[in-house]
Amino acid sequence: MRLIGWLLSSLILLLAVAAVGVFAAASYFGRDLPDTAQLANYAPPITTRLHAADGRLMAEYANQNRLFVPFAAIPPLVAQAFVSAEDQRFYDHPGIDPQGIARAAISGVQNYLSGKRVEGASTITQQVARNFFLTPDRAISRKIREVLLALRIESTFTKQQILELYLNQIYLGRGAYGVAAAGLAYFNKPLQDLTVSEAAFLAGLPKAPSNYDPKSKPEAAVNRRNYVIGRLLEDGAITKAQADAALAEPLVAKDRRQVEFVSANYFAEEVRRELQRLYGNDALYQGGLSVRTSLDPHLQDLADQALRSGLRNYDTRHGWRGPLKKIEGFEDWAGQLAAIVRPAGAGDWQLAVVLDVDAKSAAIGFSDKSRGTIPFAGMKWARPWRSNQNVGAEPRKPADVLAKGDVVLVEPTGPVPEDKAIPQEFGLRQIPDVQGALVALDPNTGRVMAIAGGYDYAMSEFDRGTQAVRQPGSSFKPFVYLTALEAGYTPTTIIDDAPISIDTGTSTWEPENDDHTFLGPMPLRVGVEKSRNAMTVRLLQVLGLDKVRDTAQRFGVYKDMPLLYSMALGAGETTPLQMAAGYGQIANGGKKIIPTFIDRIQDRNGKTIYRHDDRPCDTCAQPWADQATPVIPDTREQIADPVSAYQMTSILQGVIQRGTGAALNKLGFTLAGKTGTTNDAKDAWFVGFAPDLVVAIYVGFDDPKTLGAREWGSTAALPIFGDFMSAALTGKDVPPFRIPPGVSLVKIDRQTGQPAYGNDGSTIWEAFRPGTEPGTGYALDRLSGSGAAAPEGDTTGFGDTVPEATTGTGGLY
Repeated sequence: MRLIGWLLSSLILLLAVAAVGVFAAASYFGRDLPDTAQLANYAPPITTRLHAADGRLMAEYANQNRLFVPFAAIPPLVAQAFVSAEDQRFYDHPGIDPQGIARAAISGVQNYLSGKRVEGASTITQQVARNFFLTPDRAISRKIREVLLALRIESTFTKQQILELYLNQIYLGRGAYGVAAAGLAYFNKPLQDLTVSEAAFLAGLPKAPSNYDPKSKPEAAVNRRNYVIGRLLEDGAITKAQADAALAEPLVAKDRRQVEFVSANYFAEEVRRELQRLYGNDALYQGGLSVRTSLDPHLQDLADQALRSGLRNYDTRHGWRGPLKKIEGFEDWAGQLAAIVRPAGAGDWQLAVVLDVDAKSAAIGFSDKSRGTIPFAGMKWARPWRSNQNVGAEPRKPADVLAKGDVVLVEPTGPVPEDKAIPQEFGLRQIPDVQGALVALDPNTGRVMAIAGGYDYAMSEFDRGTQAVRQPGSSFKPFVYLTALEAGYTPTTIIDDAPISIDTGTSTWEPENDDHTFLGPMPLRVGVEKSRNAMTVRLLQVLGLDKVRDTAQRFGVYKDMPLLYSMALGAGETTPLQMAAGYGQIANGGKKIIPTFIDRIQDRNGKTIYRHDDRPCDTCAQPWADQATPVIPDTREQIADPVSAYQMTSILQGVIQRGTGAALNKLGFTLAGKTGTTNDAKDAWFVGFAPDLVVAIYVGFDDPKTLGAREWGSTAALPIFGDFMSAALTGKDVPPFRIPPGVSLVKIDRQTGQPAYGNDGSTIWEAFRPGTEPGTGYALDRLSGSGAAAPEGDTTGFGDTVPEATTGTGGLY
């Protein structure tokens, strides 16, 4: 009995000492522990996501790639998979698991004796404590603090809240933080679409994500997944049949960007810069903004294709600049070729080395030792390049272009031959040296729908659509003539196309027309259609520089136009985006638009913090009860007279019907626009529009130099516009240009501006304000823009149907 008493006394004493020790340790290590209550306001860094107008994802920005998902939105199977894999007694223990610690201790001794790494026994709650408040070191002091924090967390939060914190915070590899981001990173799936196999795989990653990546370590990944499936079956979370099916399912990871993302690098970069300007880096990279952009993916694809094709066509017209490199010695030509980095901008083109040249073709080889041939027809374009974009004589044989050892870019020009003994044919290719931009926007709202800022984003991130400040040349002229129309001139006002001399104070300026001829007195319309420099400068001289500057700045073409006469011919500096917006405000009847890449921005909680369309509509969100359709006001500022804007639109339509843009007439769409070429052809432009789509094209070298002889806006830029519009409008119902109230359409002779009758080749329907029509005292062939119908079947003689009196606006309006 004395022995028993002594043992009990000793045990009590030991327990007391242990209690004092635990209390002392808790007091010591817990004196500066962080307040776990702050987890109630958990706001982790979340990925900002950019979406195209159709909702598809186009870009993500984040310091940590994370998507926050509340516990209620996490499928029970996914949550249970992590519990089964990491902490089977999660719902039973108070934050620490004594049974788990005992098992870990036994396992630790075994691992230590066998030389393996000793593993811990952290619960999910302990992992939350470590991930949020502590460092990952293995010191005993850190472990004690982890236990104390876990106990506090359990006393403050529910199990569901703790699991929500854990599943959204944990790193799971491939740059993915949180289970939602991991589901997309590995399988391109939202959580609700994950299979049992995929959920089990993700649940097995916290232990060591890099050790279980399906691409680099497929066997280890499958084994870890199978282990978690077994734990799920053991816990009764899945049936035997589900477990067997999951075990048999192949573990296949998907590259999300190849499946999901819309490719629009220049557009996305514009949005990123705007978000950075509006909200700063923290909100951009950690704020979890959801951004709906105005991008139309279909138009973006067409813009990229049209610009790249147009720049390549220009480039081939100006000759072959030679091979990329030269291989010397052919003992290991394939190895030498493989060591050469394919240049940025090559796209899908392949690197090849010329192995031999004969009278009809060049034999080429690839780094995998396969072979092909470039027939002479595939290199006949390659006249030697000369300075100032001139070219030498057309080659007569392959040896005039290529030599043995030349490393070149090639593209297949036909199908792979069924007979492997016959080499596949390729065409010789060259990355353009010239650059350019295409901007497409809705003229009614200002929404930018596509932007191609250069030949290839991989070559240069500089966005020539918004950042390249270049001279617009004659594409600026419409704003001079619009100023005249607003000042009371009409499209038939006669202006003398004759030599003009202006004293600038330091010298005499005598602008000439491009063809060095003069037409004499001509209607104002002809000055735009034929792009007559002398007429434009003479008109500016009468109007005054101040009035034209006011128009240019109202329309946003120039921010601060110098008061120089050369401005009339486009000697100022602007961007394709500014030009597109300027023309858009002509197309929409003189309404102010502000170009935008963003439709709406929501914060991490789904609250809208920005939207471009800020028109008021108090009844739009009401439940439908057969009430009248809400009338949303048009709040756009009227910056130009709508009649003058339509007159300018009609004149620009004439540019395409019979002027410098006549090559587009064959497309058969309702189009208007203007070419532009600067001195020495350093910049080539075409800016044009359909009723609901405006497009600005610019072509030029980044380091300004001539585009070469016989290159103008009509040759370098206009074909790109034609390719884009042809693809964009085919199959669409393109309406006529909308005619505002107060327009009188009168048949006139386009050469004289006088009233005309019949339908001969020189008559057109011209737009006037009532009371300003040419001729008085006799009847005119007339249409009223206020709604009178046009004579059925009547045409101008150029195949142009008489404009119908149409009103209204397009786009969202």
